[in-house]
Amino acid sequence: MIQLNDIVVRFGDFEALHKINVHVREGEFFTFLGPSGCGKTTTLRTITGFIEPASGTVMMKNEDITHVPIEKRNIGIVFQSYALFPTMTVRDNIAFGLKIKKLKKAEIEEKVRTIAKKVDLRDDQLVKAVSQLSGGQQQRVAIARALVTEPAIICMDEPLSNLDAKLRVQLRNELKKMQRDFGITTIYVTHDQEEALTLSDHIAVFNKGNIEQIGTPNEVYNFSKTEFVANFIGDINRLEEEMVSGLKLDPAEHHFIRLERVRVNRPEEGEEYRVRGVIESREYYGLYIKYYIRAAGQTVKVIEKNDGISIYEPGEQVTVGIHPSDIMSYPGGN
Repeated sequence: MIQLNDIVVRFGDFEALHKINVHVREGEFFTFLGPSGCGKTTTLRTITGFIEPASGTVMMKNEDITHVPIEKRNIGIVFQSYALFPTMTVRDNIAFGLKIKKLKKAEIEEKVRTIAKKVDLRDDQLVKAVSQLSGGQQQRVAIARALVTEPAIICMDEPLSNLDAKLRVQLRNELKKMQRDFGITTIYVTHDQEEALTLSDHIAVFNKGNIEQIGTPNEVYNFSKTEFVANFIGDINRLEEEMVSGLKLDPAEHHFIRLERVRVNRPEEGEEYRVRGVIESREYYGLYIKYYIRAAGQTVKVIEKNDGISIYEPGEQVTVGIHPSDIMSYPGGN
């Protein structure tokens, strides 16, 4: 569907993207994830046509669109700021692209009503000025405006970042359902790991103008390809000297284990490394409890499912178990 081949982007002497290669399949939800300034938005803007690469090609349905103007790419765009016209009505905002295409008034009205219904905007909201709507409603208008022209692909640049946490989670779920219902190829930019893991079919993890890993949410989380990915996606423990020795791991490498993979007070399992520890503190989240355990000369973070019965107190002694197969290891020297 969309293929980036060896994309290089430069701003003066600064090379922002270093030979980026991405293949987004038709109908999938593909996320560009990474910290600020890593190149994810630059890559999105290269796909949409706002930035022309110094070298490399942008392919869409096997056609080279590297130098095709923005308006001829048939790509819908939802910006971080929504980029709506605040004094215009919701109806006119959604209809804007259709009017540019010079569709007939009746056809525009029908398309606007249809798309508004699909994104849960009521008829009475269509006559309001955009400035009268809440942030969540404005986001729906921005999505409707992007979808109403029936683009082959939709690109979203951090569309939820301006919303409060509760609304962000709610709209995240709606966004995924909407994308599934429309079946439209979606490229999504975010710095939020949870958002990426929840929404995506595939994730490209960016770092300093490079892609460190492309994979499914499960692959980038449980089989992180590089130390950067392991640290950036979710929370993790880095194993220190005593545990590395106890597990008979290569001391020249860096070793990590996810919090939920560490076992507390459970029966021994296979070749498991076991060590006594003391609960330093805990954080109660309801569904789970996060413990900080002092064991083998370091503090180990552990997530345990909250069963309402086995809740450990600070100062309590426990047994920590780590299975070698759950450890992710990377070359040292970083």
